[in-house]
Amino acid sequence: MKEKTGLESPVSELRGVGVRRAAVLGEAGIHTIADLLYHLPRRYLDRSRIVPIAQVPAGQEVTLIGQVRQKRFIPGARPRFVLIVEDGTEEIACVWFQGARYLQRNFAEGDLLALSGKVEHFQGRLQITHPECEFVANAGEPELLHTGGIIPLYTTSADMKEKGLRNRGFRRLMHAALEEFAAGLEDPLPAELRQRLGLAELGDCLRQVHFPSSWEAMAQARRRLAFDECYTLQVRLARGRRARREAGQAPPMPRSQRLVPALRASLPFALTGAQQRVLGEIAADLAEPVRMSRLLQGDVGSGKTLVALGAMLQAVEAGFQAALMAPTEILAEQHAATLAALTGPLGVGVELLVGGLPAARRRQALAAIASGEAPIVVGTHALIQTGVQFARLGLAVIDEQHRFGVAQREELQRKGPGVHLLVMTATPIPRTLTLALYGDLDSSALDELPPGRKPVRTALRGGERRPQILEFAAAQLREGRQAYIVYPLVEESEQLAVTSASEGLAQLQAGPLGGFALGLLHGQLPAEEKNRVARAFKDGQIQALVCTTVVEVGVDVPNASVMIVEHAERFGLAQLHQLRGRVGRGPAQSYCILIAGSQAAEETERLQVLCQTQDGFEIARRDLELRGPGEVLGLRQAGLSELAIADLARDETLMLQAREEAFRWVGA
Repeated sequence: MKEKTGLESPVSELRGVGVRRAAVLGEAGIHTIADLLYHLPRRYLDRSRIVPIAQVPAGQEVTLIGQVRQKRFIPGARPRFVLIVEDGTEEIACVWFQGARYLQRNFAEGDLLALSGKVEHFQGRLQITHPECEFVANAGEPELLHTGGIIPLYTTSADMKEKGLRNRGFRRLMHAALEEFAAGLEDPLPAELRQRLGLAELGDCLRQVHFPSSWEAMAQARRRLAFDECYTLQVRLARGRRARREAGQAPPMPRSQRLVPALRASLPFALTGAQQRVLGEIAADLAEPVRMSRLLQGDVGSGKTLVALGAMLQAVEAGFQAALMAPTEILAEQHAATLAALTGPLGVGVELLVGGLPAARRRQALAAIASGEAPIVVGTHALIQTGVQFARLGLAVIDEQHRFGVAQREELQRKGPGVHLLVMTATPIPRTLTLALYGDLDSSALDELPPGRKPVRTALRGGERRPQILEFAAAQLREGRQAYIVYPLVEESEQLAVTSASEGLAQLQAGPLGGFALGLLHGQLPAEEKNRVARAFKDGQIQALVCTTVVEVGVDVPNASVMIVEHAERFGLAQLHQLRGRVGRGPAQSYCILIAGSQAAEETERLQVLCQTQDGFEIARRDLELRGPGEVLGLRQAGLSELAIADLARDETLMLQAREEAFRWVGA
């Protein structure tokens, strides 16, 4: 993609922009012509329909053209300036209170004006207060910037407004920039590509997005500019992927002929179609002499661990070691136990390496890893410490990849030459976000749950139902089940009227759950205490776990049948879905009860999505639509900062087109 030309000129080169105005624009982040032209309208007003004054409907915003019949300045405590305008059908009064004394010098009787504003009846006469107006030589010329069409409204700072750059002044400035620069712009997209995808030329798009001739033309212009953003992002991702593939030679690992078939034969159930498909995609990657870099997404309970084990067994059968890195010790221990139970009959050992190991046990584990006696290693960040040496690491698997930084993933890969990488997440990511954030990775999705799994019954309730909800939880505990009660905060907040986990524990102990064994788990506890509480809950010593979202991943207790989330409106949909996934892991019917502190209609509608579907990918899509990518991810991600125009909730097709074109052009 060629660089834009002409657009990088300083904004001071624009006629009418002196040192003072350039400084004002610079404070708003507008330093170049490109910054100005890509400062797109935040919304538009439709003033395209010219209405005769005699037909103007009171209470509505209209556009009309008329001639000044009379003007007068009316002094007083609140001086005002009045124009009487007529168009041959009727007359209307235009009134200004702000700048009244100054405005009287701007108009003369006989001026032809285009006016837009909200019409009111005042003292038996039609009136518009503070209308937008523009002088017109005749009804057809010159071009109307502030009325008589679809009018752009821009976000301008208070400081810009104080210094003469309100929307009216900004439109004049934008029009001047387009007149001076748009015609000479060199389009960065090849004509062949534009024609194939039905994209207009850049200069025309910039004109139409600022001063649209129609709503359809504006939509097409935005589509082109959004494509440019997506394309630029995908070119960067494609170049990263190509560079990694060129430098990332890896020993090929032939498809498993022994261990993976033996694993599948030992299972008491059949793999889902999605598991079989993804296993095939990974197996094909590993058989290539290029490092695999694949993202594996799977909803809660979709069987990601089994797929990852298939990949690890392929590596082991080819003579390599495989490592699985998890974000917490509890999750690492669970993975190690699960994998050992499956690989033991196959004669493949699993070694655990976490920070909490006793010194002697740690030395033993390090020796087994270094000698190659440990074909599969499961651990936490302990795996990437300096003293950890692998005999022949061939595959690195990262679970809950969003809990690790890029540097940590790369550090594990550096434990061996040409190590293949598989990153996994149980947090479904909408497809456009996946393409924007992980477009340099190949992506697989486990979008099918094993048959026979009971859906978690989900209900949304108000706070007034809390006594009945807690009594229901107590009944479940009396039947031998366990429960989670999740709060958004650890401790009470003076700023937020929200019950904290610590406060909730005290209330529950004094209330309907007082006769049960309760535990408290949150992220501020020391690691050793967190592990102790999580183990006690898993072992059944704690019947109800009062907690924060620290249990979102890594706690697998099949006996837990109740998930209660307090102040559910303070959580994102995808996060609530992850919390719900902590129950429903055993044979008993499970329940998720969302207690909302806010009864606002938009919050109720949002939370009802959880009650309507168990599909994590659909929930993630709705979450993106409702909250946007910044809130969904909780931070400003690299890549997303490049997207000011593209809408990741709606532009999936556009992002896919951009990816296809960019990867073809780069040859990734």
